[in-house]
Amino acid sequence: MDGSTNGSDRISAVEFHRRDGVADWRVTGTGPQAVFRATSLVHAAGLVGPIVAAAERSGVRPDIDERPEGVVVRIPSGDENTIAAAVVEFSAAVSRAAAELDLVPDPTRVQTINVYVAQHSGADSRPFFQAALGYDPLGDTDAVDPLRCGPQLAFNPITGDSPGRGRTHLDVFVPADQAQARVAAALAAGGRMADDSCAPAWWSLASPENHGVDIAGWPDTSE
Repeated sequence: MDGSTNGSDRISAVEFHRRDGVADWRVTGTGPQAVFRATSLVHAAGLVGPIVAAAERSGVRPDIDERPEGVVVRIPSGDENTIAAAVVEFSAAVSRAAAELDLVPDPTRVQTINVYVAQHSGADSRPFFQAALGYDPLGDTDAVDPLRCGPQLAFNPITGDSPGRGRTHLDVFVPADQAQARVAAALAAGGRMADDSCAPAWWSLASPENHGVDIAGWPDTSE
């Protein structure tokens, strides 16, 4: 889904962050996102009206997750490399409204989680997962919750591996300025570094029993 219905102008994550009024926002695997902490459900609900009004003005179609602890606003970008320019206006308006309501931005809570299903090159597990989870196909290799609540699934072959030995790990997209702290916390909790050759774009970690988690600061710093 494109984050805007107005025009086709696109900007990079880096350019988005350079714009005024968007300091509360970070770009994760699905697009720009902000979390605003609240003191109650009623407090959080006060931001919904301004979000809808800003969406109507800018043509942006956000996902809103309201909880007693706060509000999560996600803007599906439809493109992992660029963002609709209209998102800047929308994001700045939402941040202004949140400040007026004393909702506190919390970038440490921003994240997107994907599940990476690695399979033998001759296998195709996507139909099974789509049926079991009620997901829709996305492109040639992925599957997605039609309401964008659950994690996106990616299906990729393991070249040369033995049939029947599918592997799954989690991709955790966090803000670039939070990634190293998240990695350090996972290592302190008993994890080990499996591969840091692609850092700071992402780090591959393993749990004590060798379950895989990639922690990614990309695409928050994409040019």
